[in-house]
Amino acid sequence: QVQLVESGGGLVQAGGSLRLSCAASGSMFSIYTMRWHRQAPGKQRELVASISSGGSTNYADSVKGRFTISRNNAKNTVYLQMNSLKPEDTAVYYCNVDILSSGYWGQGTQVTVSS
Repeated sequence: QVQLVESGGGLVQAGGSLRLSCAASGSMFSIYTMRWHRQAPGKQRELVASISSGGSTNYADSVKGRFTISRNNAKNTVYLQMNSLKPEDTAVYYCNVDILSSGYWGQGTQVTVSS
C-alpha cells in the first residue's frame, strides 16, 4: 500500500515563496513519475508539475519559471518549490503517483496567497 503525505502549505503574501513536500511510503519510489496537482475552489483539479524517475520535469504554463519540482529518492520525497506566488495559486495541492493501473493521492495541503 502506497501512502503519500503532503506538508508545507500555508498562508503567504503575493510574491512570497513556499516549499511543499510529499513523503511517500513503500519501496521502489525512485522508478515512478511523481506529480503535483492543485484544485482551487469551484475549479477542476489541474496538473501543476511532474518529475520522472530520471529527473525530467514538466510544468503547467501557468507556473513555468516560478515553480520547481524536485525529488530526493533516498528520502522517498518529492518537493515543489513555489516562488513569486500569486493569488491565483491559491488551492489545495496534492501529490500523486500512478503505479500500474492504480492512482495514489495524498490528503492535500492548503496554499493560500493573499494579495
